[in-house]
Amino acid sequence: MISASLFTAFALMTAAAALAVLWPLGRSRALRSAREADLAVYRDQLAEITRDKESGRLAPEQADAARVEVARRILAADVAPEPEAGASVSATWRRRAAAIAALMLIPVGAAGLYGLFGSPEIPGAPLAGRLAAPPDRGDVAILVRRVEDHLASNPNDGNGYEILAPVYLRLGRPEDAARAFGEAIRILGPTAERHSARGEALMVASNGLVSADAQRAFKAALALDPKEPRALFFTGVAAEQDGRPAEAAAIFRRLAAEAPAEAPYLPMVKAALARAEAEVGLGAAPAPAAGAASPAAPGPTAADVQAAAAMSAQDRSAMVRGMVDRLEARLAEDPDDLDGWLRLARAFTVLGEREKALGAIKAARAAFKDNQEALGRIDAAEKDLARGG
Repeated sequence: MISASLFTAFALMTAAAALAVLWPLGRSRALRSAREADLAVYRDQLAEITRDKESGRLAPEQADAARVEVARRILAADVAPEPEAGASVSATWRRRAAAIAALMLIPVGAAGLYGLFGSPEIPGAPLAGRLAAPPDRGDVAILVRRVEDHLASNPNDGNGYEILAPVYLRLGRPEDAARAFGEAIRILGPTAERHSARGEALMVASNGLVSADAQRAFKAALALDPKEPRALFFTGVAAEQDGRPAEAAAIFRRLAAEAPAEAPYLPMVKAALARAEAEVGLGAAPAPAAGAASPAAPGPTAADVQAAAAMSAQDRSAMVRGMVDRLEARLAEDPDDLDGWLRLARAFTVLGEREKALGAIKAARAAFKDNQEALGRIDAAEKDLARGG
């Protein structure tokens, strides 16, 4: 229980605080004093305008306009009529009555609210304990906004971007996370971990598909560290998504062999390896004809594209576009893949992008201009395209 002396002390402190706040309401001020105070403020404003004009912070025309406005206010204050004595006395009594009522109601209202909702048994919440506890989403949003404000004023703070990027990812903002990782790479320099983290953010932004941009990020990470586990894993995922389960299985197998026994990602790698090996066993392709490329040509088939019809429009678009972009980027680096070119043309056809499909046929013809058997397959694909197939 709270002792009577302590309650009295709290009451006196409340009364003192209320008086300090409400005392100005009970003071009568002469109109002349208020007018003189206003005029002093306006004179200071005129002096400040003059200083800003002389220092170049204000253009001459802006300074003249501001000076005219202040002069107008000075004239208005100087000619304002004085209130009648009775009206001044009445206003003073109203202010005093409001102060007395507030002085009585504030402590009474506070005591009533404490009686309803307060309890002396509620433990304290020291600052150190609140900082140690995990913040809720609202607190995180406030902290993120503060960091964003800081970075707006300090755009070359690479550490700030590196701290903010994974927070963006946890908050479900992968595009912002990828941008922040990119800024950290620009300012602090490239590392395998930064490229790999950016690639993961780009993949999350593509609804789990390893887009062409994400694949380039993972490739940059592996160029710096060929054993970077995250980049290796998602490179395997990209191969699996492109219909190359044998290549994906090889990547997952290597990663599982090189991973420490206690690595937290090892169970996920083993599950991906089992899945890829099962796909290899179920989908072994026949040997290709002479002049054709490998049987595991990357990219989507027409059936892959059509199977996406069961998905939502947004997910379907992201899935198909990611697969097509990866195939197109790979063919630009390795054009000697006839099956890849034909697959790309079919994918563009299903997407309704006929000009791009014809462009893929033309690129295939240029790449295999000296291979008559390949040119025969290309002619057949072009006729099929002309028929709308």
